[in-house]
Amino acid sequence: MSDPNSPNRFNEEKATYAVRGEGNAPDLAAGVAAIRNVLKTLPTRPGVYRMQDARGDVLYVGKARALRNRVTNYTQVDRLPKRLQRMVAQTRSMTIVTTNNEAEALLLEAQLIKRFRPAYNVLLRDDKSFPFILLRADHDYPRVQKHRGARRAKGNYYGPFASAGSVNNTLNALQKLFLLRSCTDGFFKTRDRPCLLYQIKRCSAPCVGRIDQAGYAELVGDAKDFLAGKSTKVQAKLGAQMEAAAGAMDFELAAVLRDRLRALTFIQGTQAINAEGVGDADVFALACRDGVIGIQAFFIRGGQNWGHRSFFPAHTADVPEDEVMTQFLTQFYEEVPPARTVLLDRELEEGALLSEALAERNGYKVALSVPQRGDRRRLMEQAKRNAVEALERRLAESTTQAKLLREVAELFDLAEPPDRIEIYDNSHIQGTNALGAMVVAGPEGFRKGQYRKFNIRNKDTVPGDDFGMMREVFQRRFARAQAEDPDRDAGDWPDLVLIDGGRGQLNAAKGVLEDMGIEDVCLVGVAKGPGHGREGCEVFHLMDGRDFTLPTNAPVLFYLQRLRDEVHRFVIGAHRDKRAKAIGASPLDEVPGIGPARKKALLMHFGTARAVRGASLDDLKKAPGVSAAVAQQVYDFYHAR
Repeated sequence: MSDPNSPNRFNEEKATYAVRGEGNAPDLAAGVAAIRNVLKTLPTRPGVYRMQDARGDVLYVGKARALRNRVTNYTQVDRLPKRLQRMVAQTRSMTIVTTNNEAEALLLEAQLIKRFRPAYNVLLRDDKSFPFILLRADHDYPRVQKHRGARRAKGNYYGPFASAGSVNNTLNALQKLFLLRSCTDGFFKTRDRPCLLYQIKRCSAPCVGRIDQAGYAELVGDAKDFLAGKSTKVQAKLGAQMEAAAGAMDFELAAVLRDRLRALTFIQGTQAINAEGVGDADVFALACRDGVIGIQAFFIRGGQNWGHRSFFPAHTADVPEDEVMTQFLTQFYEEVPPARTVLLDRELEEGALLSEALAERNGYKVALSVPQRGDRRRLMEQAKRNAVEALERRLAESTTQAKLLREVAELFDLAEPPDRIEIYDNSHIQGTNALGAMVVAGPEGFRKGQYRKFNIRNKDTVPGDDFGMMREVFQRRFARAQAEDPDRDAGDWPDLVLIDGGRGQLNAAKGVLEDMGIEDVCLVGVAKGPGHGREGCEVFHLMDGRDFTLPTNAPVLFYLQRLRDEVHRFVIGAHRDKRAKAIGASPLDEVPGIGPARKKALLMHFGTARAVRGASLDDLKKAPGVSAAVAQQVYDFYHAR
């Protein structure tokens, strides 16, 4: 089977058409001419094409069974919707990638959309990784744990779960039912008595021999049965064991088994979605209203509901619902392994192609189907209801958000409601581990993928100088904005900047922007005011010298407080992480060429980093795992100065 992820397996070439005398204004004729220029050498093979503007930014990524035929359609502008006409008008170059077949093209298209986030593609905005449960297989007493990211560790992975809450609930159930350990291997090795989890009957304490390897392996097998949907089998086994223990007058063991049986019964009764008889399936239903599309996803594994999540793809205006669903699924399964059965609320024109592509990527057959009767049909109806309800909530929230943004615009004399709000704050402890932070918000809420941290590294910034820290943060943020987006057409320039602080912080930021020649960014300082520490007493400082407060029950005040609180949360968390890292740092980290293994070898041999620093060259050479060259490198670092 070919590898669709290999970067060297495709033939990529860039076809560029230079437009002279057009300036930066979109020109439909120039765009059509650029596309026709590419058509001269375009093959009829399957592949993927990228349309780019004059700066080289990707506007759109598309796939085709026959590239020449597909791209030709963009030259027939009268047949294109307005959205695509605007795209063609901005097109100045194209990049062509040929593939072996259309299924490979579909997979590559999803990869490129995720990488470039084009303005004219349907985008899956919620691209956070999904949590899994990992039952490790690299230890005599396997550990059960939550897992995100690449699946490199040896073991059994169960998921995806819709949220951290869903996976935490299941982990708690596994602890109560099967008493599996959740501690790290290092913690496991150092125990000489059971931990608290054993006392509250959530672990069998294999670390201190309270259960042998065979008994623990039996618990692991039961856990695998449970996660595979065989809860009835586990229930029957626990019931039989409880009766046997009671018959043998071992009432203590019978009570433990009774508690585990009750936990299992409770879990079975709290399944919010009845998926009995469905097996393993991913369920998707789409709802559309007022041009906004919402997609509801249920994750069913072994007949158990592992959670559900709502998605609201971006750039869906004037895009057919069938195409939105197809694009959503290709991007969604870019990271998440699909169930062998995917249930949809509609037939997809490219359903067979999508099924083929998913099978090629994952190595097993993936069937897409629309349920017509029975349990699957009832499950789909429930997914549809959830999709409609989630969309209605989303629209209600967006209406409220739009009203708040209009009030923000009126409050700070903005020409229109802000599309991008940036909020800044600093954090340090007596000048140490200083850093600044920026969070971003917009009409859709917080844009967490655009949050930024700024380590304060300018030697001229006095430790503890909040004004100097703010100046450094703004210098770096807006110098980069001027370099990367001088025309301000990428959507990365703020319409409003909120600074946590008073007049001093505001003037520091204002001075930086004036030195850069930036005079049209609205800056507002948010200070706690005379009622320091009390919510509702915030004073807003404007650039023209005015100050004002808001009524304590004003909705716009609550909104601005929420923005301020979010940057507080983010900067304090970032500072805490930085401080923890600094505490765990070693002077040996500064020595070039010394990795974790050699650092450990030196510390194990000499005891402390100070002893390493004072060691002679001969003593360094005697340390196990340290070569003569490395010993010389360490010695020179400390002494050849």
